[in-house]
Amino acid sequence: MTNQRKPWEHDHTFGQDVKRPGELRTMIVVLLTTATMFLEIIAGTVYGSMALLADGLHMASHATALLVSLMAYVYARRHAQDGRFSFGTGKVNALAGFSGAILLALFAIMMAWESVGRLFEPIPIAFDQALMVAVAGLLVNGLSVVILGHSEDHDDASHEECSCDADAERTDAHAHDHRAAHHHDHNLRSAYLHVLADALTSALAIGALLAGKYLEWTWLDPAMGIVGAILVARWSVGLLKATGSVLLDAQASVRVRDGIRERVRSLGGEVVDLHVWTIGPGVHAVICSVMADEPRSPDQYRSAVLDVLRAAHITIEVWPRKDGSPDASKST
Repeated sequence: MTNQRKPWEHDHTFGQDVKRPGELRTMIVVLLTTATMFLEIIAGTVYGSMALLADGLHMASHATALLVSLMAYVYARRHAQDGRFSFGTGKVNALAGFSGAILLALFAIMMAWESVGRLFEPIPIAFDQALMVAVAGLLVNGLSVVILGHSEDHDDASHEECSCDADAERTDAHAHDHRAAHHHDHNLRSAYLHVLADALTSALAIGALLAGKYLEWTWLDPAMGIVGAILVARWSVGLLKATGSVLLDAQASVRVRDGIRERVRSLGGEVVDLHVWTIGPGVHAVICSVMADEPRSPDQYRSAVLDVLRAAHITIEVWPRKDGSPDASKST
């Protein structure tokens, strides 16, 4: 009896028990950011540079956000076998991304508030010191962007409002294939946007400081701060939408659902109820009710779903059309 049950039993880790590519990269960036933060704070204190001290404290906020991303990776991996999580720990990734998006939004608000204040009440700028800090910040954050961006290139969800809207992947019929588990990694996306926001701020600051020093356009410094705040706010909103959709079990895109319906139709069945949602980075769950005059086995309909979408957990319910009632013996 036990051997007969094996094909129907599910591994509920859904690939969360392995170390993701983004985890190591995030850890490297956390160490790099933290080391730079301490160096700037110590140097600012020893040499009496407020610019260095302020930038060091500013980097502390981003180091904290990056640490949240790193801890999310560790938590999801270490608790992947915890049976209390019905569909694994994949949504820890989205939860960390959502938290990171909120921190990004707060960062944008602080940037805008400070910039508007300085636009109306300019303060003296120590251009040489400020340029030194901005260049150092750009180098560190630029390196961090490159480190995280290597994995970010694979994040198909980075330009979507919902990870469910990304192109459906065709795979073999093995429901627990995790080869593309790094896709739609909102946690990595959050970390990437934090360092990108810092790099953008440094780049805008360098341009504004050079214009202020040589052209006396002192108004450009706070103006660039406002521009940077707007861009960071837009990134934050996009990440909030994407992660919020995952956390609220939003349906997959119409394209994906229509693709499943079409494949089932090619087997002579009709999809009468369909739910497709994300349970982890690039991993979906599917509940599909099929009605047919001559019902096929659940395995055939399962394969039809896998032809369209990489799903780690599929439940198929088959109804014979003649009486319109559920046939429990053909559900899986």
